[in-house]
Amino acid sequence: MEMRPIDCLHLGRERVICCWQVGDALVDPGPSSCLETLLEALDGWTPRALLLTHIHLDHAGASGSLARRFPELQVYVHERGARHLAAPERLLDSARRLYGDQMDRLWGAFEPVPEDRLHALAGGETVQVGELSFEVAYTPGHASHHVSYLCDGTAFTGDVGGVRVVPDSPAIPPTPPPDVDLEAWHASLELLAGWRPERLAMTHFGASEDVDGQLQEVARRLDRWAELARRLTEPEWMQSIRDELRAASPPAAFEAFMQAVPSDQAYAGLARYWRKRAERAGS
Repeated sequence: MEMRPIDCLHLGRERVICCWQVGDALVDPGPSSCLETLLEALDGWTPRALLLTHIHLDHAGASGSLARRFPELQVYVHERGARHLAAPERLLDSARRLYGDQMDRLWGAFEPVPEDRLHALAGGETVQVGELSFEVAYTPGHASHHVSYLCDGTAFTGDVGGVRVVPDSPAIPPTPPPDVDLEAWHASLELLAGWRPERLAMTHFGASEDVDGQLQEVARRLDRWAELARRLTEPEWMQSIRDELRAASPPAAFEAFMQAVPSDQAYAGLARYWRKRAERAGS
């Protein structure tokens, strides 16, 4: 299987967002703010399929722009995300509450994907793209509309398999609102481990062959960071995880972590998880 990582150079920084070129497919193209970088890397090559792990803007923002540019492009996404790609207004309204007047600078335009080229996935399917077969699994926890793909020993895990900017940096769980679910995330990590892949291919960033070590590290840090978010104030939590990552990462990797996983959003997602649990317990 031919595959290569394409660094989208988000906001000009290396190792923040990675689009995977796999055979005739692209996995997670990144946002439209990086579209010219992606197209330059493709150098006239035409993708046949776009495989999305989920619809967050840093993963799927360029999908509509690519569909417009390549009229035969087929787009695969979880069924809960498909309607938001066809009609993105609600998704964009939600994102604006997070990013405010930084939306355009961070992500660029989010164009709709034509419905006749959208393929909704539930998990359990096999997507055939040219000579390659991609096994699909529903892997929520980071997002309720998250899937992962297995092809020829490589698991394309989006965000649920963790963020690891460079091989000697920590593997961390990105936890933005609104869908963080610890129980579902642990089940997804167990599913990925059960695939027994040879490597994990992440969107933030690159590939890791330390499969079991990474999945276990993500699981441990997810629980620990969640417990800290339950006990600490937001400023205390943010300072704690920043100190942790700064101590364990080269300076450039630390800055890439902060761009890929903004600490205020990471706290907000975990805090919302605890609020939802408390509401369910009180109902």
